[in-house]
Amino acid sequence: MCGITGFTGKGTALPVLMQGLEKLEYRGYDSAGVTLADDQGLRTFKAKGRLSELRSIVENRELHQHTGIGHTRWATHGVPNNLNAHPHTNSTNTISLVHNGIIENYVSLKQMLENNGYVFQSETDSEAVVHLIDYYYRRFQDMETAFKRAVRDLEGSYGLCVISTYAPDTVFVARKESPMILGISDEGTYCASDAPALLEYTRKLMTLNDGDIAVLKPEHIALFDAKGNEKKEEWMEFPYDLQSAQKGGYDTFMEKEIHEQPQTIRETMRGRIEGKSIVLPELDPILGRILRADHVLWIACGTAYHACVYGQMVLNRLVPINSAAIPASEFRYGNYYVDKNTLCIFVSQSGETADTLAAIKRAKSSGAATIAVANVLGSSLTRIADATVYTCAGLEIAVASTKAYTAQLTLIYLLAQKLAEIMGYSTREHDEIITYLNELDRLTQETIDIAKPVIREYASMLKNEHDVYFIGRQLDYVSAMEGALKLKEISYIHADAYYAGELKHGPIALIQDQTVVIAFATQPEVASKTISNIKETVARGAKIILITDQNTPAEGFTYVIRIPEIRPDLACIISAVIFQFLAYYAASERGCDIDKPRNLAKSVTVE
Repeated sequence: MCGITGFTGKGTALPVLMQGLEKLEYRGYDSAGVTLADDQGLRTFKAKGRLSELRSIVENRELHQHTGIGHTRWATHGVPNNLNAHPHTNSTNTISLVHNGIIENYVSLKQMLENNGYVFQSETDSEAVVHLIDYYYRRFQDMETAFKRAVRDLEGSYGLCVISTYAPDTVFVARKESPMILGISDEGTYCASDAPALLEYTRKLMTLNDGDIAVLKPEHIALFDAKGNEKKEEWMEFPYDLQSAQKGGYDTFMEKEIHEQPQTIRETMRGRIEGKSIVLPELDPILGRILRADHVLWIACGTAYHACVYGQMVLNRLVPINSAAIPASEFRYGNYYVDKNTLCIFVSQSGETADTLAAIKRAKSSGAATIAVANVLGSSLTRIADATVYTCAGLEIAVASTKAYTAQLTLIYLLAQKLAEIMGYSTREHDEIITYLNELDRLTQETIDIAKPVIREYASMLKNEHDVYFIGRQLDYVSAMEGALKLKEISYIHADAYYAGELKHGPIALIQDQTVVIAFATQPEVASKTISNIKETVARGAKIILITDQNTPAEGFTYVIRIPEIRPDLACIISAVIFQFLAYYAASERGCDIDKPRNLAKSVTVE
């Protein structure tokens, strides 16, 4: 996720661009840049790091151009540096581009362009697009035609803004699966990847639809569909203030980020499934070491540790070698056996978690092969690991993790399947796995639609509770652990997670009349056993909220949520939105500061 701004009009472009980037910096924070255009040429300024670095470069310059584009980047291709930062320009410095998303066919486009004499300066997929536009401009000698023709060749997701000396008062915009907002006022026309960038100047906005192309002039916007047919503009008056707009109209960032999970799951899987194959080329440098591994350790902290427990359980179902999840803070000091035949997988949203960094250093010193699962490109964990696979959750602002967690689960599932394939253990269910993975974003959205109104009602049961218990068996225990953590983090209700089968070995002593128990029964092979355990609590007066699949009998239970039909080993992913909403609405009922729970930090960089 990155931030884009664009402007052409009567006023000076730079203040508009910088104000917009400031409002969007939460979407990208490892580099920033702007390009300004007039009939004298293009002027591009870029800086690695936060937006303040770019501001220090441009603030004392005489820059009065009326057209420009800007970008604040969260890297997906290429490490954060000035070369990889946007905007990207062609070799003659006549066309400049900013891009959000991932161009899936950039390798073939790059090869074609190199064969035609183009030289690439960066490691990004985006640079291929600016050279492609140049390629078609040389052919057609018209910027609008060249832009439209280039967009037709792109595969993947993109939000594009392009300016050129060939049309110095024009911004060319296109969108596919990457947000893009247009705006208009008496001063000019605007574009941005999110509304907060524009509300300082106008509330007359329009969302660009998938496949649409827009041509922005100072006084009007021409709109075209994917086939090139001109469309009528449909403007709306945006109803939110700046702070609300940054939250997308939601009350909190956590609520917004729960709703973003279908998109982040889709982005995390983008380019990783080709036909019937799972593709993780990041593992290629350590294939031999993976083949040699005789045991696998999954290591992380907090929510990421729960994702590791999921990885351990999934991999144990696929390969006949030992797989174990260990909290990073324990791995550092425990006497865990690690040698050159150990594969260690480290999971961290930030890539800067102190205990996890110490753990990977210990693993490498013992000769283990190391894989990082991280969300921040170029973070410390990724620089240490032998191989890294990235989630694409974007910036998560709320302290309690939601979309980063489900992105981790999704990528860990892909990773486990790929490791099993590399190790020579195929599954007869491969086609079904691919089918459900391709449906995972849709099923997550369906679960949100089902669960949100129901959980809002159920959460009122928790308002005055002091203790809540989460139970489940097998993979459902992962949901129980993370569900209890979410409730503790933001509502401050004491919550414990137990294996359902362990209740009678002690914890059932805690159950009394009206005790709330959250039970997960989405695993058909043990669902009947879980239901029996739940009934043991009912007999002692417990109130049950049951999350289950479409087929498990639930007679006698008042509060039931059924998830859409899905493979049991993927049920944890879509179940997550249910306990996230439960925690969210419970905290809201209790008047808690949901985005900034007490005593917690987003990234734990101390031991």
